[in-house]
Amino acid sequence: MVPPRRHPGPHPPPPSDLSSRRLSLTPVARPLFRIHASRHRPLYFGSSGDNRFDDPLQAYGVLYAGLSAACAFIETFSDPLDYPFVTETQLAQRKLTRIEVRAPLLLVDLRGSHLRRLGADARLFAGDHAPAQLWSRAFFAHPAQPDGLLYRARHDAGEYAVALFDRAKRSMRPQPMRATLSSPANRSLIAGLLAKYGLGLVP
Repeated sequence: MVPPRRHPGPHPPPPSDLSSRRLSLTPVARPLFRIHASRHRPLYFGSSGDNRFDDPLQAYGVLYAGLSAACAFIETFSDPLDYPFVTETQLAQRKLTRIEVRAPLLLVDLRGSHLRRLGADARLFAGDHAPAQLWSRAFFAHPAQPDGLLYRARHDAGEYAVALFDRAKRSMRPQPMRATLSSPANRSLIAGLLAKYGLGLVP
């Protein structure tokens, strides 16, 4: 008998046997991109519990980045959705860092069919944070010891983002831009990204 269709609620927690399942791990050795407040160091593994894949117990840190500058940009500047603008002040307070990966990072692949095999769906990276944080902790504690997660960006499904556990730090070397995003040196980059996402620039 086919169960009745239900409207999806919060994403379910990770299955109790996740630690015994084989994870789909994808090696990532390409550069990563991260936009961050210029007053902060480029490699920051947060443990506040405020972000999607943060540890709910605040025992380990997580760094968020994109596989492209476009991903880092749209994930940083997309909220709120009803305000399609980026301010000069926001740009003046932030820098873009390119992160070189010195040894391949083994990331839990949350794309395509891998999601369903795990008993998960797109709510994991587009829904409430609380269930996603439980999954983060389960992946962190898995015997395979992955370096983090690879998933579709929430604000651009054609881009991919990563959430890296702090044990990945040894494999990363940041190359931060000296200038902020508002600098004339970055004018062409920012203009292209604003046009790509239909965003305006205001003071």
